[in-house]
This record gives sequence, C-alpha cells and structure tokens, in this order.
Amino acid sequence: MRLLNQLPYALESWARRVIGPFDHVRDVSGTGPSACRVWELARPDRTTRFILKTARGATAYRAETFAYRHALPALPPGGAPQLLDSSADHLALLLTAVPGRPMDDLRLPPTEEREAYRQSGALLARLHTAGDLTPPRRAEAEAERDGAPDRLERSLHSCGGLVTARERALLRALVADLATSGPLPLAFVHGDAQPGNLLWSAAGRAVWIDFERSRFAPAVQDFVRLATGPWADRPALRSAFLTGYGRRPGPAERHALRCFAALDAVGALAWGPPNGDDEVTARGRRTLELLVKGEVA
Repeated sequence: MRLLNQLPYALESWARRVIGPFDHVRDVSGTGPSACRVWELARPDRTTRFILKTARGATAYRAETFAYRHALPALPPGGAPQLLDSSADHLALLLTAVPGRPMDDLRLPPTEEREAYRQSGALLARLHTAGDLTPPRRAEAEAERDGAPDRLERSLHSCGGLVTARERALLRALVADLATSGPLPLAFVHGDAQPGNLLWSAAGRAVWIDFERSRFAPAVQDFVRLATGPWADRPALRSAFLTGYGRRPGPAERHALRCFAALDAVGALAWGPPNGDDEVTARGRRTLELLVKGEVA
C-alpha cells in the first residue's frame, strides 16, 4: 500500500532503493511559487530522517549536485546536509536531514542571534574557499560582473512602471560603477545566503541549506541579501557575521555590494509580480528603498 499519495511513485521507489524502508513522509515544501518540492522521510523508528528534494530545473539540479559533491565537503561536519544520492532522471537529491529551523521563523535572544550569525559567517568563509577555481571557473565568476549591465537592462524592461525614472537612473549608475570597483575576491558562493536558508538548532548549531543557486562568483554577492535583510536593521548581526567570516569587506567589495544589490532589487521586481510571489516582490522593493536612501553597507 502506498504510504502517501503526494509522493510520486517513481521518487518513492528510487528513495527506497537508496535508503531502504521508510514509513513516514511529510511534505515540507516552501509556499512560494518558486519553491521546490521537498519531503521529509523517516524510518519506522522515527529517529533517522532524510530529505528528498526535486530541483526546479536542470540548471538548479546541476548546481546543487556540484555543490554537494565538490564544495560542501569543505564545511565542518553538520554545517550542511550531506548528499546520499542524486537522480538526473528525476532531478532529485536525497539528503541527510539536519536539525534546526530557518532563522526567519525564529525570535532569538540577541546574544543567541548574534552567535547564529557568527557561525553562519564562519561556514560561508569555508564555503568560499572550496572548489577549484580553474581558468574556466574564474571566467565564469568574472562574467558575473562583466554581464551585469545587460542583465540590468533585461530586468528593467520586465519591470515596467514598478521602477520610477529616478530609480532607473540610480540603478544604471550603480551597475555602471561595477566595472570600476577594482578587483574582487572570487569564490564558490551559496548564491542565496539569506535567513530562510540558514537553520539554527536547539543545540546552538548553524546550518546552511539550499544550494541550487551556488556557483563561482565574487564572494561579496553572498552578502547582498544579508545586507539588505537582517543587517539593515541590526548592524550587530553584520558585525557578528564578519567576525565569523574572518575578514571585513575591502573598499572594492563595499562598493560592489551596492552594485550587486541593485541587480538583486530589479531582478526581484522583474520576477516577483508576474509570478505572484509577494515575498520576492517585497524584497526587491525594500532593497530598492535602501539603495535610494544610501543604506546598503
């Protein structure tokens, strides 16, 4: 008898071949229109859990499997889930389950919250030094900056009236400045480093999840959604993160941070409304407002 009709039979069969019997399946997918399908699987004793995730597409699948196989082993044990197996046929990954809840679901005492961000910075520092920065991957990372003006214009075209003429001028000026920001440290980046992808456990351990946007890029790109999210209101979290990260951004990175934030803002405003994603739209609007005020740092 099927255990849960919401889990496709082919995925269930594949998972059983990898991890053996399980009798508990729970859909833990996100709620946004861009959310992946994710299930929690558990063995009969309920003490051994796994995560079964299907990627949004082939590109996301390749990025996440590359991260788990070639970069995440550089993190300390428990710093991220472990890949048990993957299936290109199903665009699926089978992972170990890790304890914790997303930071944006928690209300922690200030001291504990700072410790969570300190640990998150230490983990990202390890991730940023992972992966072999071969000449083709260096070119891939540098293309993030070189292709920025074209990406901006495509997104602005999709935004329509959501971005005013004054805001468009600011965004274009910021992205144009990216070419003159000076050399930027390159890294293997998470690609979506934000509180929803940072777990904090009752045992006081931080864990990064969801690596489908990971790639080689300027390291500072991993600071954008933190700088325009929790750091904007709570600078102590920025200090805690950078303490864990082990260094502060240099002048070129501080300049580039605002430029990449401009790209993130307009990208969110181009994608969110037509896809009915209010959360992404609100993030884009908030980022743009911070840029207008000069409060991204």
